[in-house]
Amino acid sequence: MKRLFHSVFLAASLLFFIASCTEEQDFNQIDDLRVTPTLASGLFYFESDEETINSVGALNSFYSQEINFEAFNEQYVAERLLEGTITYEIENTTNKQLEITIEFLDEAGQLLDTEAFPIDPNSIFTNPVFYGAGGKSIDILVNTSSLRITANNLSDDTSVSSAEDPKLILRSGGEFLFQLQ
Repeated sequence: MKRLFHSVFLAASLLFFIASCTEEQDFNQIDDLRVTPTLASGLFYFESDEETINSVGALNSFYSQEINFEAFNEQYVAERLLEGTITYEIENTTNKQLEITIEFLDEAGQLLDTEAFPIDPNSIFTNPVFYGAGGKSIDILVNTSSLRITANNLSDDTSVSSAEDPKLILRSGGEFLFQLQ
């Protein structure tokens, strides 16, 4: 009898624990899931030595190039872009006053936006540009199909820096936030 009582008590306890530790599963949780990955990437790199800058003469352009930028040309990607930051890092070890201009162009070649950077001699600086909430319009990034980069010498064409390897370096990178669900 004692054995039967223990068996019944054990079975009842087991059923009680099974019933008390489970709850009804909600398989519709995917509807509440929000995935917002951040994609980071280098965009472009440009370097020019002081000799090249001097060779074009004073007050002239020593670099000009249009590069393809179709990062957001797929409609699926463009519709889900929430915000972005493009960071420009410029290092000038020459003794030249320079300027770099970056133009954002759409498919028809129409100007969407311009970033101009006056660059002092022997300087280094970083400039982040925000797109989306609190920054420039996200439509600039979505509609950009190419970038035109121009670098100008605003100084003379004869002076030479005393630095070991004087040059201008432009690095850029972007971080973009997407909403996938």
